[in-house]
Amino acid sequence: MSNLELAPSVMRFYGETVNEDDRLRSSADGRMELARTQELLRRFLPPVPARVLDVGGGTGIHAEWLVRDGYDVTLVDPVPRHVESASAVCRAMVGDARDLQQQDDSFDVVQLLGPLYHLPEPGDRQRALAEARRVAKPGGLVAAAAINRYASLFEHVTYAHLHAERIHASVTKILETAIYDGARGFTLSYFHRAEELVTELGASGLTDVQVFGIEGPAWSLVKAAEQQPGEGPTDDLIASAMAAARMAEPYPELLAASSHLLAVGRVPTGTRS
Repeated sequence: MSNLELAPSVMRFYGETVNEDDRLRSSADGRMELARTQELLRRFLPPVPARVLDVGGGTGIHAEWLVRDGYDVTLVDPVPRHVESASAVCRAMVGDARDLQQQDDSFDVVQLLGPLYHLPEPGDRQRALAEARRVAKPGGLVAAAAINRYASLFEHVTYAHLHAERIHASVTKILETAIYDGARGFTLSYFHRAEELVTELGASGLTDVQVFGIEGPAWSLVKAAEQQPGEGPTDDLIASAMAAARMAEPYPELLAASSHLLAVGRVPTGTRS
């Protein structure tokens, strides 16, 4: 993927197979992810009006609430189908996180809430983060989401099939290598440890880096309840899981139990190195 072409399996997955909005709007853990991402970002976002670059922003599900909040949003995504949909929400264009066309120091916020998922090569992830830092203004915010290294372990328990030989072998390989090859179900993916994500943002020159568990340590209980026969997770169960995510924030050892991670950092002020 270092030649700046999106892996064909990733392009097919998002361009032909799935609508990521459906997962975030309809599944219980997807709704938790969306709500918590909003909650966490709003702690760090500058006051409106401010310019936000939504890199890998998909069909605009995050741009939608940012625009509603009063931000000036530009979205970049490699999937033409996504850009076509996002154009109804904000300024949107086809582009790659590793080679942004935007000018230096031009955005108050740059968010990558998906690109790191599908860049298994460290050099590609570093290039994407370096580009985010480049186009963010001094003092600006860079936010990057990642799939947690151990998410597949928790997720496949909720489907009650982790003990099946094929699934067991697939998840074991993810735990050992941090990479899923996209053979079936999901697509080519990279799974981060929290400390690795902090290191990558720091290596790109960002400071004051913090990392959060988006869904927190109880998300898989909600997902398990949704997979079982019946009416699914109750509002009280979801509210309790959201409370657990907030309560877990001071305890970094609990980051490993979240499904997704969100790291935030700042572009240093002063002379750009």
